[in-house]
Amino acid sequence: MLFTIGQSEVYLISPDTKKVAIEKSFKEISFCSQGIRHVDHFGFICRESSENGGFHFVCYVFQCTDEALVDEIMMTLKQAFTVAAVQQTSKAQPQLCEGCPMQSLHKLCEKIEGLHPSKTKLELQKHLTTLNNQEQASVFEEVKKLRPRNDQKENELVISVLRNMYEEKQKDHVHVGEAKQTSQSPAENAVNEVPSSAPRFRLDMLKNKAKRSLTESFESILSRGSKARGPLDSSGAVDLDSSMSSTLSSTSKEPPLCEKEKDRLPALPTENTVKTSGSVCDLSSSADNSPVEQSVTLPQQSFRRRANTLSHLPTESQESLVPVETSPPVPQRKLMRYHSVSTETPHKRNDYESKHSQQAIGADSPVRTRRHSWRQQIFLRVATPQKACDSPSRYDDYPELGELQPRSPLEPVCEDGPFGPLKEERKRTPRELRELWKKAIIQQILLLRMEKENQKLQASENNLQNRRLKLDYEEITPCLKDVTLIWEKMLSTPGRSKIKFDVEKIHSAVGQGVPRHHRGEIWKFLAEQYHLKHQFPSKQPPKDTPYKELLKQLTSQQHAILIDLGRTFPTHPYFSAQLGAGQLSLYNILKAYSLLDQEVGYCQGLSFVAGVLLLHMSEEDAFKMLKFLMFDMGLRKQYRPDMTILQIQMYQLSRLLHDYHQDLYNHLEEHEIGPSLYAAPWFLTMFASQFPLGFVARVFDMLFLQGSQAIFKVALSLLGSHKPLILQHENLETIVDFIKSTLPNLGLVQMEKTISQVFEMDIAKQLQAYEVEYHVLQDELIDSSLNDNQRLDKLEKANSSLRKQNFDLLEELQVANGKIQNLEATVELLLTNEGKLKQSILTLEQERASLLKAVEEMRKKIGGTDGKPLLTRQEHMDAF
Repeated sequence: MLFTIGQSEVYLISPDTKKVAIEKSFKEISFCSQGIRHVDHFGFICRESSENGGFHFVCYVFQCTDEALVDEIMMTLKQAFTVAAVQQTSKAQPQLCEGCPMQSLHKLCEKIEGLHPSKTKLELQKHLTTLNNQEQASVFEEVKKLRPRNDQKENELVISVLRNMYEEKQKDHVHVGEAKQTSQSPAENAVNEVPSSAPRFRLDMLKNKAKRSLTESFESILSRGSKARGPLDSSGAVDLDSSMSSTLSSTSKEPPLCEKEKDRLPALPTENTVKTSGSVCDLSSSADNSPVEQSVTLPQQSFRRRANTLSHLPTESQESLVPVETSPPVPQRKLMRYHSVSTETPHKRNDYESKHSQQAIGADSPVRTRRHSWRQQIFLRVATPQKACDSPSRYDDYPELGELQPRSPLEPVCEDGPFGPLKEERKRTPRELRELWKKAIIQQILLLRMEKENQKLQASENNLQNRRLKLDYEEITPCLKDVTLIWEKMLSTPGRSKIKFDVEKIHSAVGQGVPRHHRGEIWKFLAEQYHLKHQFPSKQPPKDTPYKELLKQLTSQQHAILIDLGRTFPTHPYFSAQLGAGQLSLYNILKAYSLLDQEVGYCQGLSFVAGVLLLHMSEEDAFKMLKFLMFDMGLRKQYRPDMTILQIQMYQLSRLLHDYHQDLYNHLEEHEIGPSLYAAPWFLTMFASQFPLGFVARVFDMLFLQGSQAIFKVALSLLGSHKPLILQHENLETIVDFIKSTLPNLGLVQMEKTISQVFEMDIAKQLQAYEVEYHVLQDELIDSSLNDNQRLDKLEKANSSLRKQNFDLLEELQVANGKIQNLEATVELLLTNEGKLKQSILTLEQERASLLKAVEEMRKKIGGTDGKPLLTRQEHMDAF
């Protein structure tokens, strides 16, 4: 598990599942402490919400590898808490009321914190003198009742009494900033008062905009309805009444505006009010607010908000029908719709009003169809009241009808079903119920199967997307289709891990290119061919510990690994997410290897090597290939703590430059630029820390094919092909900057040329000679620093060690000679047995030939008796 401390939260991440196990904010943590008896433990208490809506506290306890790690975690937590508190204080900067009782108690607690009990008692007595006589008397009485034994108990008791007292006073306390606000009248607050804070001012603006939008909408509807006066006055009233029977509600979670503004606005005239049957409040609160609206200056809304439709439960009010009177002329405004009309189900009173209106229409004037604009038609379809019998569930048993259209307000109400009275549903038989159960079970099984298939498809899609994300780099050497077919044929060979392929064919295929989507499998194929070519294991074979078992253990290199995760391919999308899937997989590989190879552990540069492998294969396969490179290819020697092999490699590279590019070597030596200034990252990261991924992938192709000498070839080819550019620079800074920064970004063509040169080079003998030369020079350097006595002692020690080695070798030689003699005797015995067996085989062959001859003669004799009956066994006996 990885315990991560962020700026305002802590995480516990599981590297195995790539998921966050625990995520807690600093605000939720109430206490954090290290273990007392078990110092390698630490924990914290968090507040968590319970199912019933309350809160409960949970304690989390963690165990670490040692006490030092716990100390580091606790110190980091303390620093994180302090920084978060400072940032929160700088952001908030609350205005405290100096007269608050709890504020004075807080100041008292800060003053006595950490003091000796006697000094604390003195400070408490000073504070008590600031109280009135009655409060002092109550405190003294409480203290005398319990009779504390010492100063510490008395101080705690006094603080407890003061806290209870201040909490009671806090209930009736009015803050200094609130006193001015409560003294102003509601009308002044609504019209003249400027809000004290920006959020409150924006809230008031939204309220006034919503109120004005509702008012303007109703005024527009009423003004349009005045055109259809005369014979259709009653019809217009019914339309208005039925269309307004739905509740006008705010899209926000605030209470209705008519209730919220009732206390803030002055009393309004109640003339020409229209009572609606489904609204929460009267229309007067919306339709008659225009005089007040004109007196309040608000910013003009320059766009039209999209309406939202909310549904409300029907009200149970039973009010009498109030006819709509002629509304006074109102100024026309732009129709602004901020709130919308909701589709709800009113009560039967609305149907009665509709029928009553239709009867009035029929009595006073002939029925004429009212023409509506397209906006009013949409409005009526949304806001038309529906009876309970018209609910969608009423027609669930009639699927053949399809979707029913909303009724017009003038359409007669259906009291029963669409085909008349509904029939009672008959009781199902046990057989029908069993069939239904069987059908439900089959459907459930199919549903589960479909869910499993969907999960598989989702996992496959995620894997494909993850693979595309990994291989998001540009190729250096494009792989032709013919070469891809050659690789696919070799990879698909049955039992390929036991078959030796032609070395020249493999070299040619790698030189022509490696397909990106097959690169990981090709690397594993090259590792198999290496094992078939080198049957004997390496001198130091790795432990055969399963990868899953290594992940369960803890490593002391964890901190160093976590630091380098963010530095490994920071721009690649697979590794860019902090503690994402890529970084956690890389952490698992490096952690497992640090546990497998205790001598090397973890070294900077290994993360790039493991990262390149992880981009082309799975996590476990990448770990196996890392083991192959480190132990079989011998790369682990350059990551040892002494770095001796890395020094030898730097010497070998200098000697190669001296032999192949003398002028470049002299130019670098003139400016005292050694290979360690620019080439050390090339060897430790296989060029992955500075060069593009496409170039690095080609380097790994050659690394799996040729071993560590491929790194020397690439370095020598890079420096040699860019020799004229390097020679142009005349100081150390520009030369090193060119090699480190400019050289990796010279273009794909130049890099492809470098790779093609590598396949034509052969420097294996030179590298071996340079290594021996390094050791000889090192011994001479050591000898030159010694005097005669020291040199003599060293030679005597070397002589004694060589004698011991000689004796050991003689013993081994004698044992080997004895084994050879035994083997020779065994061979002679086997040869003798072989001769005897050959003689036996010859004899058996001769006997077989004679038997075959006898059989043939018998067949001839039997064939000579044609036409004669064959003699029975008794007749043969009688003939003898």
